[in-house]
Amino acid sequence: MARLVVFDLDGTITRRGTLAPYVLGLLSQRPWQLLRLIRVTPALIAYALGRIDRGRLKASLLAVTFCDRSQSDLQAWTRHFVPRVLARSAHADAMKAIEAHRLRGDRLVLLSASPDLYVPALAAQLQFDEVLCTGLRWSAGRLDGGLTTPNRRDAEKTRCLQALKERYPGLRTAAYANASSDLDHLQLVDEPVLINGSSCARRDAARLGIRSERWR
Repeated sequence: MARLVVFDLDGTITRRGTLAPYVLGLLSQRPWQLLRLIRVTPALIAYALGRIDRGRLKASLLAVTFCDRSQSDLQAWTRHFVPRVLARSAHADAMKAIEAHRLRGDRLVLLSASPDLYVPALAAQLQFDEVLCTGLRWSAGRLDGGLTTPNRRDAEKTRCLQALKERYPGLRTAAYANASSDLDHLQLVDEPVLINGSSCARRDAARLGIRSERWR
């Protein structure tokens, strides 16, 4: 019987985060634009003071660094970035797990806090059935520093998984994720797996009855 299977992205499918390589890779095409990162300082200070959350910080970073990039420019970069990041950074074991679930007929969902600049394209490349990620807001063809969805992290990730279970009642569920902050939503599924977790995360996972695996 098919299952509902939810994968995290950064640190689970990929060995590391994807947002920094996306930003730095595009800016490095015009190296002087790397200086734009200095403009993120006010948002970093606001985040440190608790005035904005991670989602707003992320949106501000992208709006500042890509202020002169149109949506079509970023789509072109995404088409280049996605196959490259998968070739260079994806865990081979993640690719095998995704393929095994696909062959079983499971419904595959990619759930990530990373932005919709590239996560939907990455999900399509991996043949996921559905994707939930952080949505960025556009104004007059440019990123404006706002979000169209909550940041898909922590409690929001748990809410998303609860909503998925309600949409697919009766399906057995599985999920793969890598961080301590993911343990809350991993507890909601029938077959939770912590991937490459820190020693602290593995201890907490063991206490909760969540299996840990090391992917390469």
